[in-house]
Amino acid sequence: MTMNAIIKTTDLTYYFGKQQTLDNINLYVEKGSIYGFLGPNGAGKTTTLRLLLGLLKKQRGSIQLFGKEFDQHRIESLRKTGSLIEQPSLYGHLTAKENLDIYRKICGTGKESINHVLQLVGLTGTGKKKAKQFSLGMKQRLSIAIALLHDPELLILDEPTNGLDPNGIVETRELIKKLNKENGVTIIVSSHILAEVERMATHVGIIHKGKLLFQGSLSELQNMKSKQSFIQIDTTDNEATLKLLANHGAEIKNGYVQLPFKERAVTAAINRKLMEQNIDVYLLQPHQNDLEQLFIDITSDNNQ
Repeated sequence: MTMNAIIKTTDLTYYFGKQQTLDNINLYVEKGSIYGFLGPNGAGKTTTLRLLLGLLKKQRGSIQLFGKEFDQHRIESLRKTGSLIEQPSLYGHLTAKENLDIYRKICGTGKESINHVLQLVGLTGTGKKKAKQFSLGMKQRLSIAIALLHDPELLILDEPTNGLDPNGIVETRELIKKLNKENGVTIIVSSHILAEVERMATHVGIIHKGKLLFQGSLSELQNMKSKQSFIQIDTTDNEATLKLLANHGAEIKNGYVQLPFKERAVTAAINRKLMEQNIDVYLLQPHQNDLEQLFIDITSDNNQ
């Protein structure tokens, strides 16, 4: 265990009845990171987060929070953790301040924490407006404010942008980035939308059918994407083209010459090389997979 890990699970396995929901999950969340926990609905994200919070009883494996075994230090760990799992519980007939006042008494924090978290989430101007009159995005920010009342070091958010309109999604995303950058909160945020995770996460874990298929930095995931990019070429003489570009890793696939895509300048140089050899080029096309396609490829491989 290193001092940089806020969350570490080892061989975390869970069954609902006879159905296995999690299969040896080894989660590693670095201090100061935004960890995007990504997977389709039903992949095991919520189950994992519930186990981290003690909302489900652990069956097999170990959970460490803040460098200590969660089983032996549950209360201590939860005092440093804020969370929002599924839908928030708000009192619709109360204002934002009144909602927070109820929860801060449960947390045992002073009244000064109310204005502090309202400022953090950008809800200081709501005044006497009742929570039932809030937009979904405002309700979500108020729910995050409740999770922040006791000034946690770790924030666990389960699908925080689910059901929000585009404005609400942007507001929630920017709030998460702000809490991480300006307040130093380590955040694990689950989502089934890769594009959303890509816009805010520093690290990513991809879970599918209870198995952790990828875990690493966002740049490592993007590097995987670049490795899957390729150039497709069709010419008057594909066999000669193949020999000419052998040192570029060229091969014949589906009737085309295909080689790894590196950068646009290399593509231009290849085109010149073929023209110099009097080989007419019918097609020279880079194929760059986006991260969404990479996510589909990773999870599709697990289906086979």
